[in-house]
Parts: sequence; structure tokens; C-alpha cells
Amino acid sequence: MACDKLLEYLDENGVSYERISHPQAYSAQETADRARIPGREFAKTVMIKLDGVMAMAVLPAPEKVNFTLLQQAAGAEAISLATEADFRKLFPDCDLGAMPPFGNVYDLAVYVSGSLAEMQCIAFPAGTHTELLRMDYVDFDRLVRPHTARFTFLQQMEANG
Repeated sequence: MACDKLLEYLDENGVSYERISHPQAYSAQETADRARIPGREFAKTVMIKLDGVMAMAVLPAPEKVNFTLLQQAAGAEAISLATEADFRKLFPDCDLGAMPPFGNVYDLAVYVSGSLAEMQCIAFPAGTHTELLRMDYVDFDRLVRPHTARFTFLQQMEANG
């Protein structure tokens, strides 16, 4: 079941969204594939620490974070990938690894990739590994007010065979 905190927030702000159930998946690209969503429209959340403070980096499923570029964009002296132990308690209503990109709902800064900001619609985990939400990017931007920057690169897909 999608996290109530997020659904209440979206409903209170009059945002239209679509709920999409999909077979259980754990990686962002696998989730996008199972939900039949283009990977470039699927917003994955990477938990980071900027100068020791927890934040979210939000980017398309097939992309990876360039930590140097994100550190520069955030104006931080230090950046690191957060561990599950660092953020587990911040999302009591979400399955670990299925946090929605609404850091503002959880008092976290959000940095969104410029390539994701170019999408008309985005989809993202709804707090579980079996459900996602899809909505217009302009609504996401209006509600979250993320810091938008170029800090990603396309990950190389492994060749089959």
C-alpha cells in the first residue's frame, strides 16, 4: 500500500496522479520495466549526505549520480552516499528502498537531475516495491521545489551474451 503521508499531501494539494501496481521489483530500472514505464521517466531516489546532512538526489532510472557535480551544485564541502542505517528511521511509512522523491514531506532537501526535469510526466515508488505513482512533472516541481542541476551520467548497459 502506498504511503499515506504522501497520498494525503498530494490530495491536500489537489494534484492528479495515477496509481500503478506492478510485480515486486527492487531496482529502479527493473521497477520501470515491470510497470511498463520508460526508464528516463522513472524517478529513482538516491540518499546522500551533504556536509553530513541527509538529502535526496532524484534522477532517471538509467542514470547514475556524478558526486563531484552534485557536490558542486549543492555548494557542499563534502558529499557521501548514505547508508540504509542512516535513513531507515526517516521513512517509517515506506519500505526501505522505495522512498518517494518528496523529500520536503520528510524535511529533506531534494536535488533533481536536469534530465528528469525535462520530462512531461514522471513515475516514482509510492513507498512500496509493488506500487508507483505517475504525475505531471510540473506538479512535482511546484510541490517539492527541488534544486535542479546537471549531476548525472548514463550508466552503461551490459551486453547480453
